[in-house]
Amino acid sequence: MTDDEFTVWRAHSVEDYAGAIGPARGLDPATALETASQEFEQLLPAGRRTENQWVWLAQHEDEPVGTLWISTHRPIPFVYLLEVLPEQRGKGYGRSIMLAGEDECRSRGYEHLALNVFGDNAAAISLYDSLGYVVVTQEMRKAL
Repeated sequence: MTDDEFTVWRAHSVEDYAGAIGPARGLDPATALETASQEFEQLLPAGRRTENQWVWLAQHEDEPVGTLWISTHRPIPFVYLLEVLPEQRGKGYGRSIMLAGEDECRSRGYEHLALNVFGDNAAAISLYDSLGYVVVTQEMRKAL
């Protein structure tokens, strides 16, 4: 991913993440956007060159199809973000991107890869289930 691609990716990803955490955390849109931006800044202070953070642009035949962000800051690498571009969904790219990320982690000596997924993201849950990911913790909430 080039610097320009990273800038576009970060802006888009912060907005998408804000849209997910707002309802999940009970935040208004402005607060969700501010929170998402702060979290990205904390995790990627040096942008795409941040140590222990891998941000990749996935391509098929020189056309972008998605992105993957894996952090190796902790002993078990963690997928912060997998995205397949809307016009590329349903073609198997999500699976291919995840498998490539797994291969990269394995080649660097890691034995596990972790991630979180929002409970209402049925497509992602289905993908991760089919790839062999298992639930190790579960957070539940009830509106009062």
